[in-house]
Amino acid sequence: MAKWAIAIHGGAGVDPNLPEQRQEEAKRLLSRCLQIGVDALKARQSAVDVVELVVRELESDPMFNSGRGSALTAKGTVEMEASIMDGRQRRCGAVSGLTTVKNPVSLARLVMDRSPHSYLAFAGAEEFAREQGVETVDNSYFITEENIGMLKLAKEANTILFDYRIPLTGADTCSASVGSLVPDTSLQMNGLPISIYSPETVGCVVVDSTGNCAAATSTGGLMNKKSGRIGDSPLIGSGTYACDLCAISCTGEGEAIIRSTLARDVAAVMEYKGLNLQEAVDFVVKERLDEGQAGLIAVSRNGEVACKFNSNGMFRGCATEDGYMEVGIWE
Repeated sequence: MAKWAIAIHGGAGVDPNLPEQRQEEAKRLLSRCLQIGVDALKARQSAVDVVELVVRELESDPMFNSGRGSALTAKGTVEMEASIMDGRQRRCGAVSGLTTVKNPVSLARLVMDRSPHSYLAFAGAEEFAREQGVETVDNSYFITEENIGMLKLAKEANTILFDYRIPLTGADTCSASVGSLVPDTSLQMNGLPISIYSPETVGCVVVDSTGNCAAATSTGGLMNKKSGRIGDSPLIGSGTYACDLCAISCTGEGEAIIRSTLARDVAAVMEYKGLNLQEAVDFVVKERLDEGQAGLIAVSRNGEVACKFNSNGMFRGCATEDGYMEVGIWE
């Protein structure tokens, strides 16, 4: 019997001034979701069932940028995306442009299990959701007052605003000045200014007691993104990947992750270079991201768990059958 292992993340790139209270709230959520996954693995649930279960829980809490609390497009709406992959036979499902599906990761699972396709988006994905009878809600369910205020700031600053969860001090979210939240920066994405880097995508990777690996990733994308923008999270091989060797979920600068096919590259260097899991993770973060900032979590079929990021922190947690459990944010 193989030994199970699980890792979760809530996004790479954390502002160093994030208040201690917010850090503790994030760690409590990560601990709760990690324990849900551990309990499911102890109950012999499959890897793919566990990653769906855990990501659903993360999507249902507005702490991170997925499901409820997702970042807003420039039009003030939510367009969510997610993917899931079962390492057995490399089965996968992905969705983008969701506006009413309460748990995008579960629709991605249905694309994998109940459709002849691997990826559905926008109107087609919403239609498939209705056909499958998944729970849907009004788009307003996903929108928080905090996000409305941060979208206003992003528009005023003409920027893609990443870390929109830093609370204001002595000011109302919707009425604070742009300068109080959006510092000067030279960081850019494709020539456009970015204020503070913290996408807060969520993800989970699992190897179960039979040695099967699975991964799932879910996000609301970027604050003030153009409607129709698709990031790395739903792209198999970029933001999510699983095979018979390992499973990976990525987070960070989506365009950089897409260019580097980051998740697949971990598996590739394990297969072709003979690296172990941590060596492979270290290699791709160092050699494949160029100037991009990102992080990832990974597990191997041997029960190993690894994470790596080149950003300023990553919300993460992991646990193994041997009793090891850790939740952290910083290096």
